[in-house]
Amino acid sequence: MNKRAKIYVAGHRGMVGSAILRRLAADGYENIVTRTRAELDLSRQDDVDSFFAAERPEVVFLAAAMVGGIMANMTSPADFLYRNTQIQNNVMNASRRRGVKKFVFLGSSCIYPRDCPQPIKEEYFLTGPFEPTNEGYAIAKISGMKLCAYLAAEGAWECVSVIPCNLYGPGDNFDPGSSHVMAALVKRFADAADAGHERVVCWGTGTPRREFLHVDDLARGIMMLAENNPYGNQPVNIGYGSDVTIKELADIIARETGFGGEIIWDAAKPDGMPRKLMDATRARNIGFVPEISLEGGIRMFIDDYRRFPGPRKG
Repeated sequence: MNKRAKIYVAGHRGMVGSAILRRLAADGYENIVTRTRAELDLSRQDDVDSFFAAERPEVVFLAAAMVGGIMANMTSPADFLYRNTQIQNNVMNASRRRGVKKFVFLGSSCIYPRDCPQPIKEEYFLTGPFEPTNEGYAIAKISGMKLCAYLAAEGAWECVSVIPCNLYGPGDNFDPGSSHVMAALVKRFADAADAGHERVVCWGTGTPRREFLHVDDLARGIMMLAENNPYGNQPVNIGYGSDVTIKELADIIARETGFGGEIIWDAAKPDGMPRKLMDATRARNIGFVPEISLEGGIRMFIDDYRRFPGPRKG
């Protein structure tokens, strides 16, 4: 990828988008274009068209999306489907018409079937029913992946489609109504430890297994693929390489926050998929290896939250 290429990062204030910006700067890319949501509404096709006509980016990283945890996905599936397909379609349509050469699309591990074999290989895509708690978001992401690949097959651009595992890090969302599991647990345990509470209630049984990758490691993997993608239009998993139960995760976070009280599991709340562990062979074959350990990353994440406590969105 040419260091002088004009690059548009959509969603640059979010967790993934801001990590991509940091990685681009570290790798020497300087011709970067961004817009805040107030400056450019990606749900309005006319506004997106005007932006692309004026800026003419050569490379697009689409990290803008409506995202949320299990409760948000369960209560607003229509919004997750509609708003995400709207953003994706508008940005890809404008990109195609204005000559974008490379399009990097951020997918999600929720695209895979609820009960597919573990670890999850890219070829398990569309081989079974979705996990019901995030079906709307999954369908939107699948639509975006397919559109990006179809346009690449028609000669519009080079498509780089990345499927990350569960993410955490700077810029994450700590809003209790919409956060993902890592941020939700960090907020819950840090607040309880700091306030001297004796118990913390967590959702579900604690038995599901999840894989967690620091977002700065993801950004490094994304750039490796953007600069050298041997897989064409095929999706590429990027993961940490091992998983933990949610109970094990809660125990680590409790210890690192200094919480010494009782942990109660509310089994009436949903667990989501039983397990999500990615087979990241394709990423490893291009040299990607995570550099931030899970426990080290969690310590940094807790420090980040305590510096800026309270509900917030990236």
